[in-house]
Amino acid sequence: MKFILGGLGNWYSNYEQVEKGILEADQIGFDAALMPDHYMWGDMGGMMHRPDSNVTMESWITLTYLAAKTEQIHLGTMVTPIPFRPPGMLAKMISTLDVLSNGRVIAGIGAGWSQAEFEGYSEWNGSKTRVDKTHEGLELMLELWTKDKVDFEGKFYQAKGAVLEPKPVQKPYPKLLFGSRGNRMLALSGKYGDIIYIPPWQMGGGPVDVEAARTKVLEAAKKANRADKVGFMAGAMMGQQVSGTDEFIKAIESARESGHRYYLVALPREGDGAEFLRKFAEEVMPSFR
Repeated sequence: MKFILGGLGNWYSNYEQVEKGILEADQIGFDAALMPDHYMWGDMGGMMHRPDSNVTMESWITLTYLAAKTEQIHLGTMVTPIPFRPPGMLAKMISTLDVLSNGRVIAGIGAGWSQAEFEGYSEWNGSKTRVDKTHEGLELMLELWTKDKVDFEGKFYQAKGAVLEPKPVQKPYPKLLFGSRGNRMLALSGKYGDIIYIPPWQMGGGPVDVEAARTKVLEAAKKANRADKVGFMAGAMMGQQVSGTDEFIKAIESARESGHRYYLVALPREGDGAEFLRKFAEEVMPSFR
């Protein structure tokens, strides 16, 4: 089982706590840490109660800074809305960070949901168009990461004679992490994803049938002849659903038995997060290494 630190947030007000948590996780053996990638959270995601919901750090710049302060831990997003930025430029940013970190990037892939940030910094479209843009943008990124020169003519994105060098250290490119629930995004998760997290709750709604969603991912992966490449992740994106050593061990054992390869551990918002991580590393992680 690989352990990934989540629940970090990218608000300026708690950045010190996030940095301390990631530095501690790097030293005690966590495999990765994931930050959300939002400029403005708006009225969704359960963040409308935060007065600083739009006072954020640019996540990819922050991860680059943290890569220089860490040694082993992989760093990535949960997740990046692909239509939010020009995908060719995003591919260049991610490749550069993978080079500078010596191959420690995880690329989160999503379609985006915060209308406020798209209207403020990009272009807001309906869900179908955002997923179309995500698919096409990802195809362009993969070509840039793997081809010497790219000519690309899509419905939304174009490239003429594009050269992306240096290529990512990870081959053929960094691991792709998907964290979506919708049917089309689940299909893309199976076709392209390496790490798949299916949030157990609808945004602003009820519970998700996680097993049915996993089945859809696996069906798409089988069609793409890459069922063995897909690794599912269990755990809590924000706020622990279990507490205490025994409960964690039971939850992780259950996740492993159901075929999960990764477990997401949320950094506590209150108290000493570093102390929580040290206790988790000492009392829980050895049982799964």
